Amino acid sequence: MEVRARAPGKIILAGEHAVVHGSAAVAASIGLYTSVSVRLPSPNDNDDTLTLHLMDVGLEFSWSIDRIKEILPGSVNNVASSPTTCCEETIKLILTALESFKIPEAKMGIASGVIAFLWLYTSILGNKAAKVIVSSELPLGAGLGSSAAFCVSLSGALLALSDSVEVDFDQEGWVSFGEKEQQLANRWAFEGEKIIHGKPSGIDNTVSTFGNLIKFKSGALTCIKSNMILKMLITNTNVGRNTKALVAGVSERKKRHPDAMTSVLTAVDFISNEFASVIQSTSFSDDDVVKKEQRIQELMEMNQGLLQCMGVSHASIETILRTTLKYELTSKLTGAGGGGCVLTLLPSLLPATVIDKVIGELEQCGFQCFVAEIGGSGLVFRFDVLS
Repeated sequence: MEVRARAPGKIILAGEHAVVHGSAAVAASIGLYTSVSVRLPSPNDNDDTLTLHLMDVGLEFSWSIDRIKEILPGSVNNVASSPTTCCEETIKLILTALESFKIPEAKMGIASGVIAFLWLYTSILGNKAAKVIVSSELPLGAGLGSSAAFCVSLSGALLALSDSVEVDFDQEGWVSFGEKEQQLANRWAFEGEKIIHGKPSGIDNTVSTFGNLIKFKSGALTCIKSNMILKMLITNTNVGRNTKALVAGVSERKKRHPDAMTSVLTAVDFISNEFASVIQSTSFSDDDVVKKEQRIQELMEMNQGLLQCMGVSHASIETILRTTLKYELTSKLTGAGGGGCVLTLLPSLLPATVIDKVIGELEQCGFQCFVAEIGGSGLVFRFDVLS
């Protein structure tokens, strides 16, 4: 038996940093995916190992089922329909399963993902042998929700093989869970995110699970649906950033300039709400689409200016802004800033030749570029034989 699941990454369209201080923000899924395939051996295979192959980082892990039972003796008592949190003691036990693998120092961040894998796998499927293969179109550590997409696609694949959800194994092509099953996958993915990030907001895994767009404010998440196709150029600066330090820096600036920063954060709130309103409004003609794109460009431009006021831009981000501005395109950072990724709106009437020129110039600067549609589907799965 084999199942394959995929889940999208995410971007913040408007409101990053300000959301920490009570303003609204808008996040969206992107057309870049992480895929997980889980193959259970047939009775004739006589296989008693659990193997995890992370294709994009060139790492493979394998454990005997006896070793899994030794590390997690209580895993068979977990119920897949009731997501549970992995405690610190269990994380320490799982870490012993990685001691025999020589993970390169440059890839040590992968360890938390492997711990999340072992917890989710044994919690949902118990002590079963399998071969799990993970591949992704998302760059790691770039603020595009790669860890959430991993946890969501993994949870979806495992649940599809479990007794906790009802699926038709004869279904062909990519299919979605029902809302109840989506909620269950999202809750499990959040447990994986907690292992990887400690105290995640839940935004990334929710966007990855349900797709489309989410507006969030003061902890409340509202799913919204776009009534227009948005295409973005996503440029990875390849500059690492310290999210915690950047968030703290904005808070410190607010303490030093309370009145000015309150105005900045209030303005971001208005921008996020207007962004959500524009993208949900109906377009009746090509002219309507063009006008909506122009409004979105203006909102992105204002949001970027306010992010600069917060002190979270970076020289690499400014280089991208200048480059895209030469082609009369509007860009803004997405996520924490200080590096990471930059969004550039690609209007529907923009010639492909212009897009190629922009990408070429950005790549010459050492940046990594992706073109993706915004607000597509979330978690989907399929049963098939992969070559």
